[in-house]
Amino acid sequence: MSTDLTPTTTANEPWPTPVAPGPFRARVEVPGSKSETNRALLLAGLADGPSTITGALEARDTVLMRDALQGLGVRIEQTGSALRVTPPQRFTPAPEPIDCGLAGTVMRFVPPLAALAHGTTRFVGDPVASQRPLAPVLHGLRMLGASVDGDAIPCTVTGPERLDGREVTIDASGSSQFVSGLLLSGSRFPNGLLLRHHSPDGATIPSRPHIDMTVHMLRERGVQVTETEADHWQVLPGPVLALDQRIEPDLTSAAVFLAAAALTGSSTTVPGWPEETTQGGDHIRRILQQMGARTELVDSELTVTGTGVLKAVDVDLHEASELTPVVAALALFAEGTSVIRGVAHIRGHETNRLEALEAELGRVGGRVQQTPDGLRIEGCGLAADGLHAAQLLSYADHRLVHTAVLIGLLVPGCSVDDVQCTSKTINHFDQMWTTMLEARG
Repeated sequence: MSTDLTPTTTANEPWPTPVAPGPFRARVEVPGSKSETNRALLLAGLADGPSTITGALEARDTVLMRDALQGLGVRIEQTGSALRVTPPQRFTPAPEPIDCGLAGTVMRFVPPLAALAHGTTRFVGDPVASQRPLAPVLHGLRMLGASVDGDAIPCTVTGPERLDGREVTIDASGSSQFVSGLLLSGSRFPNGLLLRHHSPDGATIPSRPHIDMTVHMLRERGVQVTETEADHWQVLPGPVLALDQRIEPDLTSAAVFLAAAALTGSSTTVPGWPEETTQGGDHIRRILQQMGARTELVDSELTVTGTGVLKAVDVDLHEASELTPVVAALALFAEGTSVIRGVAHIRGHETNRLEALEAELGRVGGRVQQTPDGLRIEGCGLAADGLHAAQLLSYADHRLVHTAVLIGLLVPGCSVDDVQCTSKTINHFDQMWTTMLEARG
């Protein structure tokens, strides 16, 4: 993968990141989970009848998923906040190229479904989409009997009259989405699916809670899926039952608002927080507690309160790597040296996130060093000693904007080049951020 960290979008004017005007007391309604929304949409498109999804995230990645499914013959109708999804009698190749943007869930979940359509579907994306790993999914489709041209975006998938394959072995150490993408459509393959992860160097699968989410949602819909042994899954052929679903709030997106409270001695409450969840973003509760914040979950409302103390952590984020940009920003202001481990694979996310975090935290004077599987960050304390203003870069990556706005709370004069790229998961993020900072309970 290229390590060119030149920003990929500069169309927007730099946005001055707001400095915390003082302690706030805010209630933040976080949009629905992107991960859950796109899984629910795809499973509804595969189901044996119509179903309704409520609380779905309305953002770029989910709109791309909806467009992709509609291109393959799924009908999706919106009434207020509800989506009515009607599967086709049979899938048909998309007449126009399917735009994946930079959405990993679209480029990794939709090609297996497209292999069920007899004919050729082309997949395209943003200019840097070709840098996002995709080959394991496409390799798996070849093993199932589909014809695939290319190993990254852009590519084409041609479904035969019948997929005759069943056994697939891939290296999923680069992304759990490689496993989820194949599992989601597995019961609709004529012979089902026997999927194995094998890494030549023994590397494990990251972000396992996302696979847990996939398996849980499949079982809710009557799909027989079992992990027969470690990293081996079997999906029996059969229908996907139609199921109405309400989407949980996106806990990873919520993390930046909760972290703001920890940084500024403030209080943020996120309603709708589940008591139990397969979302990896739930790990932020434990991390904030370790760093010194108070957390309280009562009646499905999570409140985080900053205590004026922020301690360094040594944390393995292999299971929740999407939290790395937020935890790195917190570590910059902690007392002591923090180590983030287990996230080597995020070099293949929307951008090379480890290199980008090293560059951007360093841009304001932070002392940050990449390690083979993460970051080592020397904190400067909540007084932000030694840090200075800078224009921070997003690299078209919504999570890097989260890093930038957290830095801007305590370092006056900062800006970020493209706040609008946060529309990938939250529309009007800048307005939500400003409203939170102005809240006084």
